[in-house]
Formats: sequence, structure tokens, C-alpha cells
Amino acid sequence: MRALPLLLLGLAVVSAPALAQMKLQTKPAASNGPETRYFTAIDGLMDGNADVVLKETRQGKTVTAAVLDVCYPADKSSDRKDRFVANLTVNGQTLSGTTQSVADKQPITVKLNRKQTGDSFEFRGQITIGQTVTEVASTDNSDLSEKEFQDNQATEDGITPQPKDFTDVSPESIGVRVKLDAAAEFLKSLKGEAAEVGTSSLAVTCDAMRSGEQTINLTVDPEHASALLAKAKSAPGVTAAGWTSGVVEMDRTIRFAAADWRDGDKINKDKLASAIAGVLAKTLAAKPASATWNANTGKLKLVLKRPSAIYPALGLTQNYEVTALVSPDKPGSSDRLMLWVSSPTVSTSDDSAGAKLNLSDDSSSDEEGIEARDDNGAIDALVKELKGQRWDADKSVWR
Repeated sequence: MRALPLLLLGLAVVSAPALAQMKLQTKPAASNGPETRYFTAIDGLMDGNADVVLKETRQGKTVTAAVLDVCYPADKSSDRKDRFVANLTVNGQTLSGTTQSVADKQPITVKLNRKQTGDSFEFRGQITIGQTVTEVASTDNSDLSEKEFQDNQATEDGITPQPKDFTDVSPESIGVRVKLDAAAEFLKSLKGEAAEVGTSSLAVTCDAMRSGEQTINLTVDPEHASALLAKAKSAPGVTAAGWTSGVVEMDRTIRFAAADWRDGDKINKDKLASAIAGVLAKTLAAKPASATWNANTGKLKLVLKRPSAIYPALGLTQNYEVTALVSPDKPGSSDRLMLWVSSPTVSTSDDSAGAKLNLSDDSSSDEEGIEARDDNGAIDALVKELKGQRWDADKSVWR
């Protein structure tokens, strides 16, 4: 539509023989049958927060049928959505219809006037949801073909049911795609499970309402991930389950032989935590204070402390918090483990005896900001300690 001048410019530089060949290959003009076109925006509707799809069936330039699909915030205090789909009656340039919203069963009335000027379309009118009337005044709209619309609808939740290893997906991160009418029961079945449910994945998005499926994101100890996936796959309404992207960043990940770090078929987490803390104590010049494994996520939280140099006379303490995650380097049995270690988070506290100085860590100190980014070669030191390998992103191999 608007790209026509660019198209003509492109044709101007094509040689005559090439143009002749193009003409020979041109298909006959399509028959004057019905054509489907889409609009994916109506400006300003629900303060710009509505997700709109207007589907038109046309015979030439004449609209013979139309369907308006609107997904919108159900209330202003939450992310909860509602949706309506209205089959519209076409009367000249007027599109009108009534329906009911899917979730809240609100009555819906639509009346729009449609005006076409060249390749541009204008919509004016009203949409009433319950007692709320929204004025529509949307100009300069462009339509899409069926193929363009379908290409834009493609969504990817990143679920990989059987990854070859954990270089593209994260061993603690699981995605479960479930039909909307079965999602509540599936979520209830997770009560008591040693896993965490991503709160953001509980919100039913417009894409989910239209597809009829919702993706639930879970974080689980990698040692329990396969068992949880097997349970999820057998649950009613589940259409896909597998690993997804998560906390692991390959540039801070090490692979090493598992033999020295296992007791039977279990990872010796206490031994590994001690080794990691020992290396970090050297690189950060700090003393290990605590090491805690999260039973739900399998993540290790390490805290190390050293005297703060920010104001020596106060005797303050600089705290380093580091998160780590260990797992086999691929699903199933493996003779190698993967270890991811986060960058340290730095805070300052008064740990002295008696009355304390109350501090707020606003990360405004240049000294602390630098130290939060610089772990003094901790990953390379861990590679040496564990006799491991680092990931070569350029060649996509362990080195």
C-alpha cells in the first residue's frame, strides 16, 4: 500500500530482459471471488489498551461480512482481561452488532462507520460494554492480507520437550502449555509441589484467550524437573511441556566431570557449595557467612562478608550475595555437570555489637557499583578448581 513508490523505484533499476522474464512468470489475475482482510488496531480504544482484530470479507471493495474481536482490561486494578467477538451486520458503510463478553458476560453493542480513502481507512462510532460507552475515532488505518495477518500471529513460548542439552534452555525452567478450561485444575494440582509458579504466567493474555491455551512457567530443582514434567504431561488439558529459557547464562557457566561431586546418583551439594564458597572467598577477599540451598528451585544462595572500605571508622560490613545452580549438562543421565554462578550483589550493613547504624543500599556508591559488576575472575578460578570447561559462544562448543 504505502510501499508502492518504493516498489516502482525498485522496478526502475531492473533490466529489460529481466522485466520480460517477470512478465512471462506473472500468474493470471485472481478471480473476483471473496477476499479476507484484517485490521489489527483501532487507535484510542479503551485508552489504547485494547487488542483489536477486525476481520472483513470483501467482494471487490464492498464489505459483505465483518467480525470484531476485542480483548481489553477487565478492570483497572489488575492484569485480568476480558474479550468479546461480535459478528457485525453490514449496511453500506455501517458495521453494527451485539454480543456478550466472554469472561464477565457483559452486554456489548457495536456501531461503527467505515470510510475508505485510497489505501487508508477511517472508523468512527461507539462501542458499549455494559454501561461504559467508548467513543471511536480512528483514522489512517491500513489493512493486512490473510497471509500477513497469520504471519504476525505466530507466537513462540520457547518450550522444548526434548532438548539435546542445556545450552539453549535452562535446567530449572519449565513451561507447560494447557487449555484454558483446564488451567485452574492444573494449577491446583501444583499445590504442595517443590516448585515455584511464575506469577506473571498466571495472567491470561489476549493471545491466550484467542488461542484457548495458556503457558504456565515453573522453576524447579533440576534434579526433580524430569519427574515434574512427566506429571505435567499426563495432566488433563496439557498440550505441551518442556524446558524453556531461564536463569542460566552460558558466559557464566562451567561444565565439569560429575564423578567427584556425586554420592551415588545424587549431587553432593554440600561438597560443591563448600568448593564454590572457597573459590569466591579468594577472588572476593571475603569470608563465607552462609550457604543455603532452595528446596523448590535447587538454587544455592551464598553470602560472603568482608570489612567495608567505604567509611573505615564506622566498621561497616560489605556483603556479597551470589546465586548458583548445578545440574547435569543435559536431560537424563550424564557424566558431566553444569554450574552457573551469578554476578555478586553487593550491600553494606552494620554488623557491629550494640546499637546499629541503619543503612539504605541505594547503589549510588561508585565503589560498590564497580564491585557488583567485577567478581575478580571468579568464573575462571572455578574452571580451574573444578577442572572444567567454558562455553565458546562463537563456535557453540565447550572449550
